Amino acid sequence: MMDSQENALLQGAQEEQNVEQTTQAADAQKVENAKVYKNKKEVVERLKEIAASDENPNKDEIDLLKTVFYKLHITEREAKLKEYIDGGGDPATYQILPDEDEEAFKAEMAVVREKRQKVFQEQEAEKQANLEKKLEIIEKIKAMATSPDEANKSYNEFKELQQQWKDIKAVPADKASELWRNYQLYVEQFYDLLKLNSEAREYDFKKNLELKTKLCEAAENLANEEDVISAFHQLQELHQQYREIGPVAKELREQIWTRFKAASTVINKRHQQHFEQIRAKEDENLARKTALCEKVEELGKVENKTASDWESRSKEIIELQNEWKTIGFAPQKMNVKIFERFRAACDDFFGRKAEYFKEMKKTFAENADKKRALVEKAKELADSTEWKSTSDKLIALQKEWKTIGMVPKKLGDQLWNEFLGACNKFFEARNAANAGTRNEEHANFNKKNEIIAKLRSMLENAAETTRENVQALVEEYNKVGHVPYKDKDKLYAEFHEVLDNIYKQLNISTRRRRLDDFKSGLKNVAKRGEEALDSERGRLMRRRDQLRQEIQTYENNLGFLNASSKKGNSLIDEMNRKVQKLRDDLELVCQKIKAVNSEKK
Repeated sequence: MMDSQENALLQGAQEEQNVEQTTQAADAQKVENAKVYKNKKEVVERLKEIAASDENPNKDEIDLLKTVFYKLHITEREAKLKEYIDGGGDPATYQILPDEDEEAFKAEMAVVREKRQKVFQEQEAEKQANLEKKLEIIEKIKAMATSPDEANKSYNEFKELQQQWKDIKAVPADKASELWRNYQLYVEQFYDLLKLNSEAREYDFKKNLELKTKLCEAAENLANEEDVISAFHQLQELHQQYREIGPVAKELREQIWTRFKAASTVINKRHQQHFEQIRAKEDENLARKTALCEKVEELGKVENKTASDWESRSKEIIELQNEWKTIGFAPQKMNVKIFERFRAACDDFFGRKAEYFKEMKKTFAENADKKRALVEKAKELADSTEWKSTSDKLIALQKEWKTIGMVPKKLGDQLWNEFLGACNKFFEARNAANAGTRNEEHANFNKKNEIIAKLRSMLENAAETTRENVQALVEEYNKVGHVPYKDKDKLYAEFHEVLDNIYKQLNISTRRRRLDDFKSGLKNVAKRGEEALDSERGRLMRRRDQLRQEIQTYENNLGFLNASSKKGNSLIDEMNRKVQKLRDDLELVCQKIKAVNSEKK
């Protein structure tokens, strides 16, 4: 029967099997804290050193190098893409070039994997051979321990076998516990049967006690070691030495082991708490990174209908990428996986974004070709004198123009000016040729004069006039066709003069009327789709910025004028009137922008 010390030692042998896993975690922490790699070349150089070294590559360091390399690789790739886009490049045409560092990294990683596999096979073979050797030693000690008459004669051989046991290193982990239990069992039996003289036996026990006492003191001093990882590794060495020292007197075995075990418990608890803190932080990092993955994945599911939608989502994802870089490592088994999940979600989004802009560029090109074709047709008709048929053709071209989608603004403005110029050239020539024969225009002139007369009547009876009645006459007026060219401006002035006076009577400002007219026309714009609304909003935004600039210019110029002279006062008053007019126009444009925003919602 084994005593309590033997049971404790057996437990220590079983715990030894778990040391490797904890040691690996410690090694991983040491590797992580050992070096900070600034660029991919440093990572590749370190990998080359490992590949060329005779030492067994450390798995945790290899995993760390892989994670760091691809983190730097992705960051560098995103920076190049951003630089390309900021420089005016088209995301759709951007190409990812082969990376020499990545090719070198993959080549060295293949060498390291092959090397680790070879070393693993050699270690397993060596462990199996060590197992066979230790089994032979146990059999020899067993024979000595079961032959009391031969015990004294075999003492020197027994000590030699003990030394051989110490010299033999690792064995397969699944055999270590049973192997140690059998070895310790027969060693104790041998000592119990050994019939040495009392002096030699006491000397041996005393020497073992001194050695184990020193180990206890060393283990107790480890409690003051600041480096928890180092203290834990030193403790493993002390445990190995403790097991290799022979027994002490039977009455002291429990006492000395209890002291050594108590010192070990302090170190083990510190070590456990240290890694619990690390694991807690890594779990927290994993949770934060998982949340970022989910956010990117959700943003990837949102439908982006316009270029501004894509740009808005891109900014959000870039912010999430920057936040990712501030978070530390996740647990080792999940660190690469969670990074690959995040990278896949980002790559999917930016891949679809590039495809969208590629298609949009293609559509722009097709629309531009269609508009160029209409410009050429309009130019061909500009000099025609077949007034009726050519008018119909140009009007048909104008309607077709409205059905064609957007093109880049600069090119769009250029094509529109060319198209409009060709149309105006024809219609101005037609109007000049037919100026004296426009009976219809004279009839329209009379109709509009009648409507103006009705409006004047409403002005005289403003109390009985309603906005609906006025609007009905306005709509009727707008439906009437062209009037003679020479009367056009005069008739226009009379119509708007009486209309302005009516609106003043009805407390409706000119600005409100223009806004209402805009809102009425905005419904037709909305029917053409969201892109038409975006285009209208963009035009208004540019007009708003232009007005602000003009106001700023006038206000700056006012600061330099001298108002002491009569002429100076007159000029200042004129400029002030212009500034006020610009401000009124600016307020109207802002109201129109709000109307477009409301229509979009």
